[in-house]
Amino acid sequence: MPDTDRRRPRLPGRSAAGSEHPVSTASFDLAARPTAVGAARRVVRELLAAWGIPEGVRDDALLVTSELVTNALVHAGGNRITCRLDGTAERIRIEVEDEAGDEDVALPVACRPGPDDQHGRGLLLVDAVSRGWGVAFPPGRPARVVWAELASV
Repeated sequence: MPDTDRRRPRLPGRSAAGSEHPVSTASFDLAARPTAVGAARRVVRELLAAWGIPEGVRDDALLVTSELVTNALVHAGGNRITCRLDGTAERIRIEVEDEAGDEDVALPVACRPGPDDQHGRGLLLVDAVSRGWGVAFPPGRPARVVWAELASV
């Protein structure tokens, strides 16, 4: 079960909205396997429903979670992925941390795939449904955090 009372230090890349005190927080770890995407979706769906987040916002949050976890699986090494959610009355922040923390690693960027390309649309979708997204490198540990924020109403 996710730890819903976990407090953590502010990460680099936190937006101005991130300075708000979270109403609800949760964090959970997943093994870096293909099953992580479905597991993350199930946990996020349950958390956001328990927090009273409207269904349309939950759907967008599930899309964002799927894309960020998938990118962590495809583009990062490591054995674990950590998902974190912060919710306030105004916004939901979703963070996916992987173990590819070398700042020399290529940063995620939204691509412009061709019409027949089967991959490369994930961050375009994240960008389309979120207020913003970015990448942070937490100090003191080899990790990369890709985050997105959505309006919670």
